[in-house]
Amino acid sequence: METPAVAFGETGRQRARAADERDPLAEFANRFDVPGTYMDGNSLGPLSADAVAAVEHVLDEWRDYAVEGWTDADPDWFHYGERLGGRLAPLVGAREPEVAVCGSTTANVHTLVGTFYDAANGGNAAHADDPGVVLVNELDFPTDHYAVRAQLRARGLDPDDHLAVVESRDGRTIEQSDIERALQEQDVDILFFPSVLYRSGQLFDIAELAALAHEYGAYAGFDLAHSVGVVPHDLHGAGVDFAVWCHYKYLNAGPGAVAGLFCHEEHFGIQPALAGWWGHEKETQFEMRQTFTPAANAGAFQIGTVPVLAAAPLDGALDVIHEAGIASLREKSAALAEYLVALVDELPDAFAVGSPRDPARRGGHVAVEHDEAARLAAALTDRDVIVDYRPPNVVRVAPAPLYTGFVDVHRVAATLRSLHESRAYEAYEPPSGVT
Repeated sequence: METPAVAFGETGRQRARAADERDPLAEFANRFDVPGTYMDGNSLGPLSADAVAAVEHVLDEWRDYAVEGWTDADPDWFHYGERLGGRLAPLVGAREPEVAVCGSTTANVHTLVGTFYDAANGGNAAHADDPGVVLVNELDFPTDHYAVRAQLRARGLDPDDHLAVVESRDGRTIEQSDIERALQEQDVDILFFPSVLYRSGQLFDIAELAALAHEYGAYAGFDLAHSVGVVPHDLHGAGVDFAVWCHYKYLNAGPGAVAGLFCHEEHFGIQPALAGWWGHEKETQFEMRQTFTPAANAGAFQIGTVPVLAAAPLDGALDVIHEAGIASLREKSAALAEYLVALVDELPDAFAVGSPRDPARRGGHVAVEHDEAARLAAALTDRDVIVDYRPPNVVRVAPAPLYTGFVDVHRVAATLRSLHESRAYEAYEPPSGVT
């Protein structure tokens, strides 16, 4: 997709508007309730008419069927998590049985990291003679480290000894050569990395990292929270062992939406570290056996009953994603981000792009750096330009391709320039918290 030539003022707006008129995805914005110029879809996507319709459908089924909805609803609720997993599979490059919708991202990190850490150590890391390390990086979203440390402590291990952290050279990105060096120098059981760094937007090459991990005898796991729905993946083809993600960002499934996970089919039958009755094989689940028999697919990692009302918005949201096509969404996302980068480059020197320049190494958002980023984010929000702030100096701008266009990106950059030149941001206090 061609990006507009960079210009501010009315000329720039006209060029951006012309690009939007050529955009085959522009009409999808009409299906969303978008507050202002919304550039925070990497935190929470807006509501779509499709999500509303899916929830209303389930509410009607609950009213009509009550408990019989587990078997008689269309589709039935009993297989809801697996069915949604099948719908998600093409977005992450998986086979349908390899994906399940369940839990939260953090809960899924707990169960999958715990499961594969035990598998790397004879089935029970707590009894292993010399367990290895879980390799992460210092720019991870904190919940991943919290969960990994908790799983290590649960096995009687000191996280300081069994969690290895790849450091960043510039505070923005992680070099692949540093990841490989860590794999060479340490006894790594699991490489657990994000697909996209949540601050800078650096996009990792999952296939290369998975191959590296396997070369050094480690499992390869990934957190796709900041890429699923905006970047295509090929988890099965890349040989990824497991992955987790959320659905409330680019997939627009609602605040705190039920999460998703992937387990490569070669690991089907593995004993989950956190077992629950909804992960039992479906054929005998209601025989209420005291011995857990895991489902022979990714559904084994479900713990509790699928929250149908919480999962329904994802069902509707996936209608939009599939209709637009993940390849087209990625193409437009990259074009919007490239346009934003070019505009930021034309702003005063106080601004900098904190994301990788190469579109192939960048996810769906751009880190705009400024010493007064917190005040700028507050001032932008007051002008109905919705972004977010990440300490110490990043305004994150996410032009999500389903409901934003080049005119919206132009408005963000023009407002940033106006706020800087007028110093109007000085009237705002930094936020007491971030989202």
